[in-house]
Amino acid sequence: MFRRAFLTIAAVAALSAQAWSSEIGEDGLHKEEWFSLTFRDVAEDIEAAKDEGKRLVMIFEQRGCIYCAQMHTKILSDPEVSDFIKANFKVVQYNMFGDEEVTDLDGEVLTEKTAARKWGYVFTPTMVFLPEDAPEGMTVAEAAVATMPGAFGKWTFLNMFKWVSEKGYEGEEHFQKYHARIINEMRAAGRLDAE
Repeated sequence: MFRRAFLTIAAVAALSAQAWSSEIGEDGLHKEEWFSLTFRDVAEDIEAAKDEGKRLVMIFEQRGCIYCAQMHTKILSDPEVSDFIKANFKVVQYNMFGDEEVTDLDGEVLTEKTAARKWGYVFTPTMVFLPEDAPEGMTVAEAAVATMPGAFGKWTFLNMFKWVSEKGYEGEEHFQKYHARIINEMRAAGRLDAE
């Protein structure tokens, strides 16, 4: 009886810690302690990520976004997801309606909200994956190697990060085919139940 009670308390504590892994900032956005704070000069951020052996991903969120909250509490709180992202990506958060200054790859200085409009990002959360090297004379939207608009489950989310990390966008295997192949391999290995 004591052991069962102890395990129940331990499980509740673990879930509670997982659910509270991010804090909400003054801008109303969830903050992961491993998100990067930068001057939001996209070319500099791409180069800084490369210097760290990583890729840059920009994440657009907004205050009160229930899908953003779910992404933080259910997806980014999962160590399998967060550990992979931390090891391979530099993540810079943008406020869809924010006023912080942003410098686009083409040199134009904007606010977060005017940048989101210029680049055509209208959903939150939206992840924007940038190339390894900063191209000249292009906008972020033109240079992006992949964009993930909206909220997805763990495996779609993680597989997109893996696909970009593996440079799947350069090959012939579309992300949807890659994702289906990975899911089928996981099922065959007994790592995933049939959905």
